[in-house]
Amino acid sequence: MARAMLEYYKTVLQKVSFDAKLFSKELQKAISKLLPYEIEELKHWLLGFITDKPELRESLIYIKA
Repeated sequence: MARAMLEYYKTVLQKVSFDAKLFSKELQKAISKLLPYEIEELKHWLLGFITDKPELRESLIYIKA
């Protein structure tokens, strides 16, 4: 079940990546719902996902905390 939530949030983040504000909001929601080890996995995925999307780099402040 937990793995499904991580995959769900990855899908949501991909779909809302056109809007940096919405992306940040969904990332905050994901962080509040996921377990610590899932957040680490999400962090690694996120770093790869935003390499070609500089407008989303602001959202990294939420994952660093």
